[in-house]
Amino acid sequence: MNGSEKNRLVNILGIAGSLRRTSYNRAALRAAQQLVPDDARLEIFELDEIPGFNEDEERQPPDKIVELKARIRKSDAILFVTPEYNYSIPGVLKNAIDWASRPYGDNVWDGKPVAVMGASIGMLGSARAQYHLRQVFVFLNMHPLNQPEVMIANAGERFGASGNPINQKTRDLIQQLLQNLVIWTRQLQKSQR
Repeated sequence: MNGSEKNRLVNILGIAGSLRRTSYNRAALRAAQQLVPDDARLEIFELDEIPGFNEDEERQPPDKIVELKARIRKSDAILFVTPEYNYSIPGVLKNAIDWASRPYGDNVWDGKPVAVMGASIGMLGSARAQYHLRQVFVFLNMHPLNQPEVMIANAGERFGASGNPINQKTRDLIQQLLQNLVIWTRQLQKSQR
């Protein structure tokens, strides 16, 4: 890797799987934006207005989907932050994933390095949703980062009234995840040359 490649910022696209404005997952994503390493940038894409996936419209998708696919293409890596709904990933996140993988042959997730984290008021910290999401990565041909696993349990105790994580261990885990994602992304880019 030459000097210019080493100094190039890694562009991470962050997507939270919750629409609720005060969700812990959106708060965790905003915290990640503050904790991103100096050699990376994290931009957030909001899933508001993502329609249900409709195969009839996949060749002429809504403007929000066109924007999503363009942002994914421009990114070097993806960070998903997911809550857990009914032991799995939320419908709005699944819709976004499905839209961006279609039509057949235009899967913009293909080959992207990806990390996942999530928060929940329960004891498992979105573990089941994260594992379901990892299954989806297999079909999408994404390259998931394995560790650290950031499963923020008892989120009500880990975030302050301002929405920022007040638990130092939580902040440290998010920061480590981002550092590892940058390293992973650079390794994959180097191996693909």
